[in-house]
Amino acid sequence: MPRSEDERLIALEARCVCEDPLFARAMSIGRPRRPREFRRTGAWWALAVTTAVLIGGVIVANGLLIATGLVGAGLAAQLLDPPN
Repeated sequence: MPRSEDERLIALEARCVCEDPLFARAMSIGRPRRPREFRRTGAWWALAVTTAVLIGGVIVANGLLIATGLVGAGLAAQLLDPPN
């Protein structure tokens, strides 16, 4: 027995509210915002901080800071990669 379109829409709405409540609330008031998987501000901040650590490590000539900056920049760059 096929489900009606209304039931499918209600199920989709419930799943959206569970996964990203801020996005669901913004859609209900008519001012949409990006879904969670497309928000990248934290990744940009992480990239900026780890780049500063990397540059600081190069200036101070500290291998541990350089390694930390490189690993952190790699992780931040991975966060900027769009989901498939």
